[in-house]
Amino acid sequence: SKLPSWARAVTPRIFYITEKAWNYYPYTITADSHSLQCSFLPKFSIYIETKYEDNCGDSENIFHSDKILGDHEVSFLDIAFDEIPERYYRSLEDPRFFSSAKTGRGPLREGWRQHTKPIMCSYKLVSVKFEVWGLQTRVEQFVHKVIRDILLIGHRQAFAWVDEWCGMTMEEVRRYEQETQEATNELIGLVAPAISVSEVGQPTATHSAPASAPSTPLSDEAPEFLAPPKTRPRKKSAPETLTLPALRERAGAE
Repeated sequence: SKLPSWARAVTPRIFYITEKAWNYYPYTITADSHSLQCSFLPKFSIYIETKYEDNCGDSENIFHSDKILGDHEVSFLDIAFDEIPERYYRSLEDPRFFSSAKTGRGPLREGWRQHTKPIMCSYKLVSVKFEVWGLQTRVEQFVHKVIRDILLIGHRQAFAWVDEWCGMTMEEVRRYEQETQEATNELIGLVAPAISVSEVGQPTATHSAPASAPSTPLSDEAPEFLAPPKTRPRKKSAPETLTLPALRERAGAE
């Protein structure tokens, strides 16, 4: 229901999304891929690298990679003054009016990026690939639009919710993550799919992701199974639209 009509026309009612994430703060990777689970969406992938630095966004080529030398666009997201879709606006999450009781931070005024302390910038390198003839450009541009707004809304909320997470211990963070996961699964009605699989004549898998990972990675190099798509350059990003549900509001209504 969140997809545009042209996307719903080619999307079945049931499909799966696999997300893999690797966290070595301040460097993280998130990769979404339909290519192994969705035959109707071959070679569809979203790959996002993230680095955090204590500055206002003035680092050049922070990823030290030739991946960004091709067709790309640099977009600065201002959590206070960039427009968001009206239906997702919440006055309590508006950094222009929010003031933190715990830290005294906010509201954010014009020019806040130059004079606000402390400050952190989240750098994102977003790659989208959808190799389906006739839909490639439209889908890739749409996904970039959605990701841009998700990032904008999410970081606005991170600032506006600072009194909820500031000072949390790691144990409290893990407990909060677990509670949020359970609440989300209950909200969307997560159920185990009824699928019958025969063990006769099944090909041997050529590779698989690790069954588990240590809480602290042994290397600052990302694992091979999270390698970015390399067959073609990324498409440009663009603003507009959003598919991020108001999770808390809906959960409260339930």
